[in-house]
Amino acid sequence: MEKQKIQEKKQAIFSLIEAFCKEKLDEEYLELTERLINKLARKRNVPFITGKEEIWAASIIHAIGSVNFLFDSSFEPYVSVKDISDYFGIGKSTFTNKSKQIRDMLKINMFNAEFSTQVMQENNPLMDYVMVNGMIYPISALPEEYQKLVREAKARGKDISFTFKLK
Repeated sequence: MEKQKIQEKKQAIFSLIEAFCKEKLDEEYLELTERLINKLARKRNVPFITGKEEIWAASIIHAIGSVNFLFDSSFEPYVSVKDISDYFGIGKSTFTNKSKQIRDMLKINMFNAEFSTQVMQENNPLMDYVMVNGMIYPISALPEEYQKLVREAKARGKDISFTFKLK
C-alpha cells in the first residue's frame, strides 16, 4: 500500500509541475523536475509522502531553478519566485525553505550535472578540470584514455577524480 501511496502522490505533484512547465517553462525543466521527483521517491523515507502537493511542486521547481539561474532575468527561461508563489497560491518562504531542504538532502549545488540544463552544462567552467591527487588539473593534461573516462563520467553527471601513488 505504501508504494501505491508514493506513486499517487508522485503523480499528483508531477501533474502540477507539468502544468506549470507547459505554461511558464519548457520541456527540459519538466524532465529535470521529473528526475528530481523520482530521486526523492527512492529515498528510504520519501519526503513528499506528507504535506501539500502544491508546496512540493513549487519546492521542486525552485530547487531545479536555483541551480539553473531560473530567477535571473538575463537567462531564458526566466520565472520569478513570486511567479511560482502566485501560481501555486503559497507563501514564498514555505517552498523556498523546502527547496533548500531538498538541495541539502540530495547534495544539489551549482553546476550539478544531474540537475543542470544543457546550457548550464555547456557553460560550466568546471567541466574542463579534474582532481588528481587532490589538485585540480585541466583534463587535456591527462593521458588520452583518462580524458575519455573523465568526459564520459561528466556526461553522465558523475564526478571523477584520480589518485596515483608516486614512486
